[in-house]
Amino acid sequence: MSNKMEEFLNAAKINELLHKKEIEEKNKNVILIILAIIGAVAAVAGIAYAVYRHMTPDYLDDYDSDDMYDNFEDDFIEFSDTKPEAED
Repeated sequence: MSNKMEEFLNAAKINELLHKKEIEEKNKNVILIILAIIGAVAAVAGIAYAVYRHMTPDYLDDYDSDDMYDNFEDDFIEFSDTKPEAED
């Protein structure tokens, strides 16, 4: 009878170990699903940002060119380096 009791206790221990492994696997699956969702959201956000950057015009290019300053050079009055004649 003690042999049957030992077998029953061993079976209970094995069942407990298997149950713990199932819980650990479920936790791993939940974490994996959460990380997959975060990755998918990050990928969609990255694609949306790339499309936004591609579609919006870059207004700074208009101001970076050297041609902008060519129009203003003619507006300045050039003064000569000579001194005015002294009045006596």
